[in-house]
Amino acid sequence: MKDMRPTTGKVLLALFNVLGPLDGKRFLDLFAGSGQVGLEAHRRGAAEVVLVESDRRRHAEIARKAPPGVTVLCMDARRVVARCAKKGCPFDIIVADPPYELGWGRELPRLMAANAGALTDGGVLAFEHAARERAEDIPGWTREDRSYGGTILSFFRKGAEA
Repeated sequence: MKDMRPTTGKVLLALFNVLGPLDGKRFLDLFAGSGQVGLEAHRRGAAEVVLVESDRRRHAEIARKAPPGVTVLCMDARRVVARCAKKGCPFDIIVADPPYELGWGRELPRLMAANAGALTDGGVLAFEHAARERAEDIPGWTREDRSYGGTILSFFRKGAEA
């Protein structure tokens, strides 16, 4: 099992401050780890929360503590994004905090560009990555980066309302 790097309290607070109110929104956490981000979204009133963790032991831990109304999937994040785009079940917010320095700075933006239907128009992709790891842009989406020490939160907004 790869070492887990939980989102720090400072970055977690900043993430939810930027995202704003979650009431009635669909929220997808692609690399759930401990589940703290998705569970916080549920506490903050997201209408639907889906957590994705590919490691079976971590998935089981999250599933044990997930309250009713929170779905926990043991799948690869790429498959979930592609499936949501194909089935037409977009999320308002997608958070991705993949393992650092494994190429996600290139792969995640390309995955989202190829599967844009996974996010609603005007929806937000929040991508947490190391400051030393460059994240590519997503063509046609706006982007805002916020720096917190060695961590960057890149917020990509999709569509006409961007």
